[in-house]
Amino acid sequence: MEKLMSEKTAKENLEKNYEKATELLKDEDQLERFLQRLEKKLKVIPYAGDKLADIPIMVSLVRNYVRKEYADVPIGTIIAIISALIYFVSPIDFVPDSIPVLGYFDDAAVVAACWKLVDTDVEEYIKWREKNNKVIDI
Repeated sequence: MEKLMSEKTAKENLEKNYEKATELLKDEDQLERFLQRLEKKLKVIPYAGDKLADIPIMVSLVRNYVRKEYADVPIGTIIAIISALIYFVSPIDFVPDSIPVLGYFDDAAVVAACWKLVDTDVEEYIKWREKNNKVIDI
């Protein structure tokens, strides 16, 4: 079931939101409202899976970046993460979220494609967070 969306298609869907992610990053209030919508969606997902379990770490990294608490990350990583989160929040995507269980597999594929691109930067963020006794801030 996880191969519902190819890795190539997942990456293409991720890249479609880069421009929107860049715009969101320019407006801290709008970004915060977006992250709050994301949190609400995370609470109602019946199946999170291991790929979607990484989302809180990604949200935390973006928030710490925007707050200028953690800046040791390339802007491309932040844009890729926001782009994946935009896809995740959108109810209309490759497989609509309204389809029970299956509706989240495409979201997981896009998040996994993003993770593959940014994993080293996220791992560095996790080390920084642990070193500084930071909790996940979502």
